[in-house]
Amino acid sequence: MTVRTRFAPSPTGLLHIGNARAALFNYLYAKHHNGQFLLRIEDTDKERSTQKAVDVIFDGLSWMGLTPDNEPVYQSTRIERHQEVALHLLKTGKAYKCFCTQEELADMRAKAQAEGKPPRYNGYWRDRDPSEAPTDAPYTVRIKAPREGKTVINDLVQGEVTVANIELDDMIILRADGTPTYQHAVVCDDHDMEITHVIRGDDHLTNSFRQLMIYRAMEWDIPQFAHLPLIHGPDGAKLSKRHGASSVVEFREEGYLPEALCNYLLRLGWGHGDDEILSREEQINLFDLDGVGRSPSRMDYAKLSHVNGYWLRQADDSRLTQDVIERLSKHEGYVLDQEHQERILFLMHGLKERAKNLIELAENAAFLCTQVPLNFTDKAQKLLNEENCGMLSKLASQLATLTPFTKEGINHTLHQFAEAEGLKLGKVAQPLRAAVTGSTMSPGIDDTLLALGKEEVLARLGAVTNG
Repeated sequence: MTVRTRFAPSPTGLLHIGNARAALFNYLYAKHHNGQFLLRIEDTDKERSTQKAVDVIFDGLSWMGLTPDNEPVYQSTRIERHQEVALHLLKTGKAYKCFCTQEELADMRAKAQAEGKPPRYNGYWRDRDPSEAPTDAPYTVRIKAPREGKTVINDLVQGEVTVANIELDDMIILRADGTPTYQHAVVCDDHDMEITHVIRGDDHLTNSFRQLMIYRAMEWDIPQFAHLPLIHGPDGAKLSKRHGASSVVEFREEGYLPEALCNYLLRLGWGHGDDEILSREEQINLFDLDGVGRSPSRMDYAKLSHVNGYWLRQADDSRLTQDVIERLSKHEGYVLDQEHQERILFLMHGLKERAKNLIELAENAAFLCTQVPLNFTDKAQKLLNEENCGMLSKLASQLATLTPFTKEGINHTLHQFAEAEGLKLGKVAQPLRAAVTGSTMSPGIDDTLLALGKEEVLARLGAVTNG
């Protein structure tokens, strides 16, 4: 048997982080077992499904590196197949026509509630002859639910879960307008796509018992189910915007790397010893459903930030440079020509050591692409007092004579100047850093000056000392 998993989102909004984790788990499980990971867009809700939301799903999965093994299946293109299955069940007596009006259904629910029973359909048309219905009356198609015994699911995460069949009603599989219901379409699609493992959030667990009725009525092979606990906010409540980013797009905009988010989501509800940092290859080698816990997970944004910092330091400098340039290009006041881009790339190794995310990285690199006069932080401004500016003026004169302008030459000049002035190197380097970067934080002062170049360093020192 070839393992086949699927991610089946509804394109009605953003790609929520819980759905993203489900996609990741489906992908890793398929790859771990040398199987296939498939994508189905459940777009039958025409009023709420949008192409923009579909594009968000594709974009998010691509960013996370979760590439389906086949072209995506659009549920809306398969309605005739869903109808075919429903009519087959009708023909074989495993489903029936229900002619109840909305008013009659409302009365049933009200009566059941008044009697302290669940408000469900009472099977009024289950055993009646359709000829008793009014002429040309609209009807839905309902499947015949088992009325005795129990249904058991041996869930790969939740364990054995049982429901008494008396709790299951004769659910609608085909609406009066001929469109399939969600429960029915999902089963038909999973069967035709030969899905072997349905891995999804445990908010779908009750759906599985209803969907099993269709599998059994059609005498189809039943996939194995694995229902994942949901992701909650740090306070244990349902994850929402008030907790912070909750969609893949938001995490990307806030400067998280895809490998960091995937690494964190994997460890959110799945464990392998004390291993926190895992590459994609390691994830595929290690992942299996027996490591998934049953309890809801809580987002820990501080931990995610820590993981992101790690992956930022491992990332390719050229890739990070391009991201920084893209982020800075959205703001005015930056020069981003080839020379300034090369400055960022040259200093990237040192810049990424001091950033937790791509927003911080872009902010830390911004000084390389600004023109004099610089904007100074409060701490930098305090360092640029009259005494230090006088000292920097002398230093500028010595740097102006430095040829060639190399790292070794810069280091020698700074040490020699500090010694001549009777100062510790830090007393020279910090005001110098403030003058040329506008802040008190940057990579090594020698690398920083080298990245800016002699002409730019002198221009920035001149703007401070001559002001």
